[in-house]
Amino acid sequence: MTLEALLGGLSPATLSIALALVFGASVVRGLTGFGLAIILVPLLGLIVEPAEAVVISILLQLLAGPIGLKRILADGERATAIPISVAAVLATPFGVWLLSVTAPDVARLAIALLALAAFGLMFVPAKEGAIPGRKETLATGIAAGLLTGFASMPGPPVVPFYLRRKLPPDVARASMLMVFFATAIAGSIASFALGVANLHLLWLSVLFYPALYIGTRLGELAFGKVSEPVWRTLVGIILGVAGVAAVVRLLN
Repeated sequence: MTLEALLGGLSPATLSIALALVFGASVVRGLTGFGLAIILVPLLGLIVEPAEAVVISILLQLLAGPIGLKRILADGERATAIPISVAAVLATPFGVWLLSVTAPDVARLAIALLALAAFGLMFVPAKEGAIPGRKETLATGIAAGLLTGFASMPGPPVVPFYLRRKLPPDVARASMLMVFFATAIAGSIASFALGVANLHLLWLSVLFYPALYIGTRLGELAFGKVSEPVWRTLVGIILGVAGVAAVVRLLN
């Protein structure tokens, strides 16, 4: 396979835009623990097919999983992250199948709406209390798995599960990253098994890895240096802009 074929006909300008999108989304991921797919998929899906954007995002999350993994495993809330991850892994193949049978325009609209939903969930009032019950935990995992397969977006159900409980930012961030690594593994396997992923998309993901790594590390450096209110506000603004931009571009 030639280099041109591996790049899928992307021009240097388009490739540069894609690299910039990956870098920016990776900074947000490193800072907050989520946001990579919520930002990347709607915008990247405007320059490649929506299904390709989803697969690239899944593969990038797989590549990003080992970055800072030791700290993630130490800080994460395993009592909830593990059952959510198990449920999500089992549900992910069904989401991939749904993506494979959905028309591109419908997929673009659904992904844009998911990005806006994630923005809206940032404003759900926080709550304090014990660990949620088994039903809520498993429902969160199933929803995360379906959204991983369909849109590479496990965040909308997982983010409020942790952020609304007023957990320390380091615990919430690590717990979410544990779940997202598990869903990325499941999503990658399911994507290849169902024929949604291919060598071209794998190559693009590897090509994007330097931007992913540098962006994630920069975000990690910023994590902990901002207050929690500022942390939440920045994330809300970024997710809101991503969702609105995706809808505007879709309508145009």
